Amino acid sequence: MANPDLTKIAFVGDYTPRKCGIATFTHDLRGAVASASSAQCIVVPVDDLADGYNYPPEVRFQIIEQDIDAYRRAADFLNFSNVDVVSLQHEFGIYGGLGGSHILAFLRDIRIPVVTTLHTVLSDPDATQRRVMEQLTELSTRLVVMTERSRVTLCKTYTVPESKVDLIAHGIPDAPYADTSGFKKHFGVEGRQVALTFGLLSPNKGIEYVLRSIPDVVREFPDFIYLILGATHPSLVRSEGERYRISLERMAKELGITRHVSFYNRFVELHELTEFIGASDLYITPYLNEAQAVSGTLAYAFGCGQAVISTPYWHAQELLADDRGVLVPFADSDAIAREIISLLGDDRRRRAMRDHAYEMGRDMLWSHVAEIYLRSFHDAQAKRANDRKPLAMRTLDEQPLDLPHMNLEHLQRMTDSAGIIQHASFSIPNHHEGYCTDDNARALILTVLLEELGKDSQELHSLASTYAAFLNYAFNERSRRFRNFLGFDRRWLEEDGSDDSQGRAVWALGTCVGRSRRRGFQAWAMELFSKALPACESTTSPRTWALALLGVHEYLRRMSGDRVIGQTGERLAEKLVDLYDHVATEDWCWFEDVASYNNAKLSHALILNGRWNDNPRITEIGLESLRWLCAKQLSPEGRFRPIGCNGFCRQGETLAVYDQQAIEAHAMVSAAIAAFDVVKEPFWCEQAHLAFDWFLGRNDLGLPIYNAMTGGCYDGLAEHQVNENQGAESTLAYLLSLAEMQRLEVSLAAFKSSLPNPTTKLGQPKESTTGAYAT
Repeated sequence: MANPDLTKIAFVGDYTPRKCGIATFTHDLRGAVASASSAQCIVVPVDDLADGYNYPPEVRFQIIEQDIDAYRRAADFLNFSNVDVVSLQHEFGIYGGLGGSHILAFLRDIRIPVVTTLHTVLSDPDATQRRVMEQLTELSTRLVVMTERSRVTLCKTYTVPESKVDLIAHGIPDAPYADTSGFKKHFGVEGRQVALTFGLLSPNKGIEYVLRSIPDVVREFPDFIYLILGATHPSLVRSEGERYRISLERMAKELGITRHVSFYNRFVELHELTEFIGASDLYITPYLNEAQAVSGTLAYAFGCGQAVISTPYWHAQELLADDRGVLVPFADSDAIAREIISLLGDDRRRRAMRDHAYEMGRDMLWSHVAEIYLRSFHDAQAKRANDRKPLAMRTLDEQPLDLPHMNLEHLQRMTDSAGIIQHASFSIPNHHEGYCTDDNARALILTVLLEELGKDSQELHSLASTYAAFLNYAFNERSRRFRNFLGFDRRWLEEDGSDDSQGRAVWALGTCVGRSRRRGFQAWAMELFSKALPACESTTSPRTWALALLGVHEYLRRMSGDRVIGQTGERLAEKLVDLYDHVATEDWCWFEDVASYNNAKLSHALILNGRWNDNPRITEIGLESLRWLCAKQLSPEGRFRPIGCNGFCRQGETLAVYDQQAIEAHAMVSAAIAAFDVVKEPFWCEQAHLAFDWFLGRNDLGLPIYNAMTGGCYDGLAEHQVNENQGAESTLAYLLSLAEMQRLEVSLAAFKSSLPNPTTKLGQPKESTTGAYAT
């Protein structure tokens, strides 16, 4: 039997003084549970800022949002802290990793019952969100939702047993039912009709539709005033500044309603919030997302006895049913105006609505909500009493090997206002050699992958813009090809560049379209991609076809309905398959009679194309040729040994061992991760590690190729030494490999990987959560 007395409860999620709804909820729930029980209530918050926040004493451990190891350390801390139960707050966007998957690493390592409160339950999740939610619900002991709609969606969409789910309303403070006149006098708006919207400001709140309704309202009520209370969401401020708030202010000016609108640009404390609610005649929530499962601001206003006008998002539909409030269509200013005028003109109806809301709100008080949570905590503790996992030391085969820290110092050192310089003398940029499109395309891909990994920053945006500008300048509109070599004097050294540079630029552009969250980048890249792709198809270079095919794959991640691009990809894949069919034999499973440079990219492109198009034969050629290449690139000691560039590997001849190039290691890392993503065979994960470890010194000379001090990578491994110049190609090959390995390890830690079902079609399309260039 579980001990009925909970002595220590840990709350995990955002926490005040961080300014967001989840932080406020966690703070209020923790305070209510502490007041309703004798348990010690500690907090483990998630930090979105490098320096964290000035937390109160109950905070005992902090998790850095994008550091997956911090989630494991937090689990270890709680496991050894005699915690009885964990109360976890879940919302997509507050945890690191794809779809917030880092929290799954925490849940896999925790040995304590976990009660997860789901603040959002998506009815139509994408593949990654579904995968996160399915594993989150499996790993949680109990689940809490705040609306009946969320409960039904959770059980039907994610097949969660009803017995595992508790329906607990969003808590609210115990505020008295107050007469508005006193509060109106306090704010200097006595005698005026007041409507209020509060909460962190962001475009999805729909404030602009209320502003457009005001001209109609003031014709009926000339003293009407609309209060917009709340600071702009901190993440929006960091990415866009106050652009949205400023646009609302300008809209009010254009509408001629500045005398009827008041902005309070700050995050208010609870006692201030209740005063603002008390001074209002109406509360308006014009949110634009129907699937919003819960709104803390709606719950607070409703529970304080306020008359509410709202758009019909899920929480509002339930809370305001049976004339407890008024629902208006989404983005409908006319409807908002009609209902404001109607309610302000009908004191009796408005008062009845307020009375009904206040009465129902007594069941939503935090004191009552805390008691229900405690029952859920006890149920979770009882459930885990018999099947609690013992604490155990994790051996190396049970956890991912450590990866180096991502150091961009050398990348920044090699980059000036024009682009990344292609060569270096030791770690010093060699201006004499100028720039090339190949390296700037690689660098642009890196910035997009780092953005996707959550390592975004203004510095990274600046680098990305520089590399994009280089590609834009390199494109020759007349020939629809990219120039490659640019002198340090900013003069092009050729009219058109190599086939490889064309393919690599197309790959980079496709990556911008498919992965970048920056709309300007997407639009620019999409236009240039369409212009540049046809030239790749007209070349005779297999590597150009493969690089372009990777670009097509990336492009189709976001633009999957583009038939022209899709058909181009199919033709490029057919070209590679035709080569393979003409050249490959039982003991030479390759596309040409020589395996030369950037070899694994050929296999990589077919693996992805076959999977995307559900073509098992194309996928199998990619896997078969890659497995053959792995055998060719394995030393007798079991280390990765890339084919040397001094002779390559010709059919019937001895393989060249030196000079070994970083580009080969990166190509194998990418291709092996893509193969692992398709068939989930541990062999491919091991191949990716072998190739990456070549950079770290697990090579023929036992010498590290990556320089941890500078952040650069040496230009290859010769027979007796490393080439100590740290050029762009090698450095980018290492950094791209590291970014992909980090993503692989995040996925392995977060998602419970398993071998594929033998009945699954080999080429069946699935959304990747591992390889940086997988589907």
